[in-house]
Amino acid sequence: MLRFIIICIVVVGYLILSIPLMLVEWILGKFNSRAKDISSLRIIQGVFKLILIIAGVKVTVIGQENVPSDQSVLYVGNHRSFFDIILTYSRCPDVTGYVAKKEIIKVPLLNVWMIYLHCLFLDRKDIKKGMKTILAGIDKIKHGISIFIFPEGTRNKNSSCTELLPFHEGSFKLATRTGCPIIPVSMNNTASIFESQFPRIKPAHVILEYGKPIFPSQLSKEELRHIGSYTQNIISETLKKNASLL
Repeated sequence: MLRFIIICIVVVGYLILSIPLMLVEWILGKFNSRAKDISSLRIIQGVFKLILIIAGVKVTVIGQENVPSDQSVLYVGNHRSFFDIILTYSRCPDVTGYVAKKEIIKVPLLNVWMIYLHCLFLDRKDIKKGMKTILAGIDKIKHGISIFIFPEGTRNKNSSCTELLPFHEGSFKLATRTGCPIIPVSMNNTASIFESQFPRIKPAHVILEYGKPIFPSQLSKEELRHIGSYTQNIISETLKKNASLL
């Protein structure tokens, strides 16, 4: 429980103490939006790296070279833990917004930082609002901001991390309508950090692999029609391959 308590203190303490920093970032954004984006990115990455250290997470990273550093991409990952976001965001090379459920926008202070970080809030029950979120994401990608999605739609609670929930095809419009590369992100064993023994946090070894970029323009018509399933299969096979590394 000690790790859980310490991490809660770090998160709540940071959110409260960062109020003046929010103002500084807002002012910086008025003069140089790019500098503000990078500054916000590095600040939160620092906090997330500290959380991973406190949690005792050991990360084996594979395929970091597959992530382009000169263009925006659509990251697509499997989702089993709250730590998936902490783990992946701490390694983003450039500004990246995450697609989150709309309820999170009600959390004070956290919502401000998420907006600063170009996160999008998805209403999964309202198709029209959901499409507006997708269109907003398309616009961000066109302006050089990467987007990270978990197309299973919710945290997967299956007993095995290799058993994925169906991927929602609609979210892949972020790539098909912009032509940006899709980066498959496979994460093994992240639920062992927290969810497997809730509310305790314990040290765990996780495998994070970035797959080779998928370019929508290079797919066949059939693959493009089922691009969600196509990407899901790549992630599923990678998870099975990496299970032996734990």
